[in-house]
Amino acid sequence: QVQLVESGGGLVQAGDSLRLSCASSGRTFSSYAMGWFRQAPGKEREFVAAISWKSGSTFYTDSVKGRFTISRDNAKNTVYLQMNSLKPEDTAVYYCAAKFDQSGRNYYIKGRSYDYWGQGTQVTVSS
Repeated sequence: QVQLVESGGGLVQAGDSLRLSCASSGRTFSSYAMGWFRQAPGKEREFVAAISWKSGSTFYTDSVKGRFTISRDNAKNTVYLQMNSLKPEDTAVYYCAAKFDQSGRNYYIKGRSYDYWGQGTQVTVSS
C-alpha cells in the first residue's frame, strides 16, 4: 500500500508560481513511476506530467510544457511539480499518482495505469 499526500496548492495571480509536493509513505517510493493530474470544475481529469523512478525521464502535456517541471527526490519520498507562469486555465484540483514500475525507465500518461492516488490539492489562478 502507498499513501500519497499532496500539498502546496493555493490562490495565486496569473503569472505567479507554485510548487506542489506529493509525499509518499508505505512501500518503496523509488519503485514507483509518478504522475500529476488535474481536474477542473465540470471537466474530466487530465494528465499533466509524469516521471520515471530510475532514469528520471519526464513527459508533459503540451499546455504546460516550458512552464511546469516535474521532479522527484527518492531519498525524501517526494515528487514535486514546479508551476511557473500560471494561467487562469491552470485552475484545478491537482492529484499525484503512483504506478509500480519494475524497470525504472517508464512513465505513464493514462490515469487508469496508476495504482495509487492522493486526495488532491486545490490550485486557483486569478486573472
